[in-house]
Amino acid sequence: MPKNYSGYTAKTVKNLLLNAGAFFVDFDVKEDTFDTAVSSGKLLGATRGGGSFSGVPELRSIEVDGVKGKAQGLQTIDSWEVKMTANVLEVTKEGLAYALTSGEINTSDDDKYDIITAKNSIDLTDYISNITFVGTKSGTEAPVIIQIYNALNTNGLTLQTQDKGEAVIAMEFEGHFKEGKLDTPPFKIFYPRVVTEASN
Repeated sequence: MPKNYSGYTAKTVKNLLLNAGAFFVDFDVKEDTFDTAVSSGKLLGATRGGGSFSGVPELRSIEVDGVKGKAQGLQTIDSWEVKMTANVLEVTKEGLAYALTSGEINTSDDDKYDIITAKNSIDLTDYISNITFVGTKSGTEAPVIIQIYNALNTNGLTLQTQDKGEAVIAMEFEGHFKEGKLDTPPFKIFYPRVVTEASN
């Protein structure tokens, strides 16, 4: 019988990222829990189709005469592209403003409506401190937390409605470097430690 090769081990069950998770705005890893962040209004909204995270470096190979290919140690990172997407089902005024990149909410000019508008410029105050994914990891009760910093939605706002369906806002937030932190790509992944069972 041929040997069956597989990456499955006893550790596999403790290292799975499960389900769609949730997305938050200005989540404080040191202070917030999932429940407190929800109750304080930091949840971006319910999603359909989940979302994604990507942190992709743009690599450049330094060419040297006599080397007929890429040489170890001669790669450099020219830039980082840091993105987090969320397919937001829940349409709130705050979500619409985030989707518009430079959106503003006027709550005082009309008795019946909050009015959402956009600007033709991007101010520093338009950058969101962080967009955070909180997801379930097997093997521990602590969640996986991924944050991107100084975020702007670069997708703009597209609303498509249909019979027997609901509108979903596809947001694509991009992280940005900040003055004083130019050596630190604008994201962090908080990975919980696996709970080890005490021996009897």
